[in-house]
Amino acid sequence: MVRKVAPDALKAMLREQAELAIVDAREEGEFGTGHLFWAAPLPRSRLPLFARALLPNTGARIVVTDDGRGLAEQAAAELETMGYGNVAVLAGGTPAWRDAGYVLFTGVNVPSKAFGEWVEHHYGTPSVDAAELKALIDAGTDMVVLDSRPFDEFRRMSIPTGINVPGGELAYRIGALAPNPETLVVVNCAGRTRSILGAESLRSAGVPNKVVALRNGTMGWELAGFACARGATARYPDGRPADADTAFARAEALRVRHRVGLIDRATLDAWRRDTTRTLYVFDVRDPAEYAAGHLAFARSAPGGQLVQATDAWIAVRHARVVLVDDDGVRARMTAQWLAQMGHRDIHVLEGAAEDFTATGPWVPPGEVPEAETIPLREAHAAWQAGRLRVVDLARSIEFREGHIPGALWGVRTRLDALAGRLPETGIVAVTSPDANRLARLAVAEVAELTPARVGVLERGTAGWAAAGLPLEGDRTNPPDEACIDVHLRPYDRNAGVEEAMRAYLSWEIDLVREIARDGDAAFG
Repeated sequence: MVRKVAPDALKAMLREQAELAIVDAREEGEFGTGHLFWAAPLPRSRLPLFARALLPNTGARIVVTDDGRGLAEQAAAELETMGYGNVAVLAGGTPAWRDAGYVLFTGVNVPSKAFGEWVEHHYGTPSVDAAELKALIDAGTDMVVLDSRPFDEFRRMSIPTGINVPGGELAYRIGALAPNPETLVVVNCAGRTRSILGAESLRSAGVPNKVVALRNGTMGWELAGFACARGATARYPDGRPADADTAFARAEALRVRHRVGLIDRATLDAWRRDTTRTLYVFDVRDPAEYAAGHLAFARSAPGGQLVQATDAWIAVRHARVVLVDDDGVRARMTAQWLAQMGHRDIHVLEGAAEDFTATGPWVPPGEVPEAETIPLREAHAAWQAGRLRVVDLARSIEFREGHIPGALWGVRTRLDALAGRLPETGIVAVTSPDANRLARLAVAEVAELTPARVGVLERGTAGWAAAGLPLEGDRTNPPDEACIDVHLRPYDRNAGVEEAMRAYLSWEIDLVREIARDGDAAFG
C-alpha cells in the first residue's frame, strides 16, 4: 500500500531545504488543466522511459500527484517496482490541494514562465511592441532581430528578417551578429519568456548594444495584423566565435555575482558515487554539438530550453546540478539563471571537453523490453494488401504533421480506446519516433487487444518516409479535445487561435500575482 501525504504536510515539505520531487502522473494536456507549482510532469505512459532521467536518485523523496482518480497510486507502485524507496501519493490529488486553500496553476513550464515575468519586473527589461518593431524594420534601422527559440520553432514561424539564435547561445554569439555597438538588438520568441530572458541575458552580460525584447513575440506580431515568415533558415554561424574570450569574461562575472560553483572532474566523479544526493549533469550546448561528442553520462539540455522548461529536466528540488559545455560560456550563462530561479546547488564543470568521447543523441536510460520487429518491406506489402494497421504513439501534434496512411494515434496505457478499431487478422505494427522505445513498451498492451500479429515497425514512421513511402497529414486528426498528451499552444489549435493567443499572453503576465499568492517560489 503506497503511503499518502496530506496537502498540509506536503506544503510544509516544500518549505524545507531537503530534496523533494513532486511528479504528476497525468498526460501533459491533463497536467496543464491544473497542477502544483513545483510539480514536474511524468505521465504514466512514458514513466518507464523518463523516470531515471527525472529522478536519478532512487532514494530521493518523491510525492506523486494526479487529479484524484488513481493514476498517482499506479505510478507510485510502478516507481517502487523500479527501486524507488521513498515514494508517497498526495492524498486526494489536486482537488484536495485546492480544497485546502492552496493554489493550482494551469499551463506548462510554470516555474520558468513565472520566472520570466519576475525577471522583467525585477530588472526592468525594456521592450518594443509589434507596431514599433515593424516601423523600425520598414525604416531600415541598423538592427538585428534574434529569435531565441530552437530551430524547429523558428522555421515554423518567425519575424521577417529574424535570425535564429537559441537563448543559451545569445551571449556567446552576439559579437558576430552585432559587431557594431550602435546596432539595435531585438530578441523575440513565440510569447514572452524567452524574449525577456534572452534580452536580459545580453543586458546582464554587459553588451554595449541597446537590447530590447519583442513584447509578446510572434503572437503579438500576428495579433497586430502582421504576417510571420514561414520556413526561414537564417541562423548564427557555427564554431567558436572570434570574441569568445570576451563572452567568457562577461559570463564569468555573472557566475561570480550569482554564486555559481566551479568543480573539476574528480569532484564530479565523487558526487556521482554519492548515493545520498540527487545529481543532474546537463550538457547545455546545441544538440548537434552534443551528438558530435559529449560526456557519456550527461543529458543534452540546450541552455535556453533548460531555463525555459526547467521542470522537463529537473524534478528534484534542492538537487545538485552540474552544467557542461566546451569552453565555459554557455554553462555559466545558463547556471546563473538557474541560480536566480532558486537552484542553490548549481555548478559548472571545468575542463570537460577533453572527456567528450561519447557520440550520438541522448537516449533515456530506462530499459525497454524486446519485441518482434515487422520488416519494413513486409509491412509495406501488407499495407498494399489492406492487411496492415499501424498504431502510432508519436505526440499528437507530430502525428498530425505526418503519419502512415490509415494509422491510428494512441497514448500508451490508454490503448484500450483503440480496441474496436484493431483488426483480428493481419499485422498490427506499433511505432514511435524515439527509435521505437515507447512502441516496444506498448506491444504487449496492444497484443492484449487483438489476435492479430503485433510487433514494432522497422525504423518506424521515419524509416517508412525515408524509403519513399507515403505519409499523410491532417491537423484535425486527432481533434483538439483528444490531444491529452500535449498542452496545445495557441497556434496548434484548429479554432479560436487569436482568442487563445490573447488568453495565453494574459496568463503569462498574471503569473507574477499567482506566484505571490502561492508563496513557494524563491526567485532572486
